[in-house]
This record gives sequence, structure tokens and C-alpha cells, in this order.
Amino acid sequence: MPASAQGRLDARYEVTLAGIPVGRGAWTIEIAEDHYSATVSGATVGLLKAISGGHGNGAAQGRVVNGQFAPVNYTATSETSKKAETIRIALNGGNVTESTITPEPPVDDARIPVTEAHRRGVLDPMTGSMIRVPGAGDPVGPEACKSAAAIFDGRMRYDLRLEYKRMDTVKAEKGYRGPAVVCGIYFTPVSGYVPDRAAIKYLAAQKAMEVWLVPIAGTRVLVPFKLSIPTPLGHGVLIATQFNATAVPPRAATR
Repeated sequence: MPASAQGRLDARYEVTLAGIPVGRGAWTIEIAEDHYSATVSGATVGLLKAISGGHGNGAAQGRVVNGQFAPVNYTATSETSKKAETIRIALNGGNVTESTITPEPPVDDARIPVTEAHRRGVLDPMTGSMIRVPGAGDPVGPEACKSAAAIFDGRMRYDLRLEYKRMDTVKAEKGYRGPAVVCGIYFTPVSGYVPDRAAIKYLAAQKAMEVWLVPIAGTRVLVPFKLSIPTPLGHGVLIATQFNATAVPPRAATR
């Protein structure tokens, strides 16, 4: 990533299920010459809020090393009327050095254990959703979907693989309008999950999940503008209503 590849994103998203609004969120990303940070926050809305109000936030920080993201720490906090939980992960060189869930969840013997090997060569979920496209051509193209990531979210280790589907055009109510590359998403659980859980089986078998990726101005990094996941309750869609990405000029050399 050249020294000038710096940018900032301020985005707002809406989540619908079968066309009904169920959530809203905000995502901020800053990519500098040698480091990056991302924060996300969200909450349930509408009927879902009335049934089970919830909100959460997350943050990831790391370094940019030879153009690649090297996460250092990740935090995710979620709170509903029934419980609150905080996950913290520390990483170094792609390896998890520390991971905690507070309060500590009860032991479930049916859960496939996460081994030490499963904690190596991984990204946190937020860093894993930011895709840097190598090369010098237009980053918004099929090359962006040649991506696979090993993800550890503090509880579960899984693989995400992308596959090119098609090109599309998207338009936010405020901000970005232009091309998007649409990739199929394929989810493979590795450990930290209960094999009999219906949701895990469903996601692992799902062949129709798609993500629309668009660029953060000033960088070769693409992030989701839209996400489509068929569910047993109807079509789940996350889509950006605001997507304001700006290139940040490189810092002037200090004497």
C-alpha cells in the first residue's frame, strides 16, 4: 500500500428481515500510512426492539505492514434485556495472544474446542471484513473476490471464502454511488461451535449469501456496502444508507 493510501469512512447501515427494519448501525474506519482503526455500533429497531431490545459496539485496531492489515486488538460488547457480554482479543503477527469473554460462559461439552493451532494465522471479524486488493488497477473488480480469511471472533474459529459473482451499481442516500463488485460468501465453521446448532448448519450449507463491496476513497481497501443472507424467517439484508468515504492526504514530512 503506497504511503499516500490513506482514507476514512463514515457509514450508516440499516438491517431488514423479510423487508421489515430490525436494526441500524454505524461504522467508522480510518486507514493511515502504518495503522488502522475501525469502530462499529448498532441496535435493534422496530418490532425486534419491542421483543428483545439490544445494542452493541465493537472496535478493532492494528498496523499496516507491507500493505496488509495486522490486527492488534479487538473488542465487542453486546447487551440485551437478558444479558451483557464483552469479548476481548489481543493479537500479534496474526496469532491470538489473549482472548477473554466476560462474564465467562458456561462450559458446553458439545462445543468443538478451539485449539492453539486454530488461534494462529487469524483475523478478527472486523479486520476480516476489510479487503485490500493487490496490484495497481481498479480495485473494484473480480480480483476483490479472490479472498479467503481465517476468522476468530473470541468464541468461534471459522473460514470465510469469497467468489466472484457479478458487477453491479449501488447508490447510498448520502455519499457513494458507483460500481460494486458482488461476491458470493461461503462459511466453514472450524471450532468453538456446537455442531448440532441449526443456525451453524444452515450457514455452512448456504450457497446464496452475497456481499457488495465498494472502495474507501484514497485506498485499495473495499468494504461491504450491502450484505444479503437468506434465512428461514425471510431475506436478511444489511445495506448502507450513508457511505461517506474520503481520501486523506498523507502527512507532510516533519523536519
